[in-house]
Amino acid sequence: MEAKHVNTAEERKDAFKIRKKVFVEEQGVSLEDEFDQHEDTAEHILVMDGDQPVGTGRWRIVDGVAKFERICVLPSHRKFGVGKIIISTLEESAREKGLTSAKLHGQTQAEPFYEKLGYKSASGVFIEDGIPHIIMKKNLG
Repeated sequence: MEAKHVNTAEERKDAFKIRKKVFVEEQGVSLEDEFDQHEDTAEHILVMDGDQPVGTGRWRIVDGVAKFERICVLPSHRKFGVGKIIISTLEESAREKGLTSAKLHGQTQAEPFYEKLGYKSASGVFIEDGIPHIIMKKNLG
């Protein structure tokens, strides 16, 4: 499996299709909440299994920190390390831009996954799009 930066309209469409399947269809997030004003300014990545897109994520700079968002993997490819590939690619991109810390709003069910990758809880539980989340942070330096 290989991660790549989204550079074409087709790759962007593939990333959005994964997000729609996972967040909208599977988890019940509204289309209006899933796709927002940051789509054109965030940096998107896509993980491919051969020629099949299987995972995606994006990041942007918020208050001098890399904020990782919209991280998801198709059900068929969970438990194969795709999430780890997404996070490591996002971290690498942020480091290349000179950022030394990252944060994300992780779903509480994914907290153990993020902890294994070095993220620490930095908030109590809050509801985002009807789903319990927690802020998690990591030093990238």
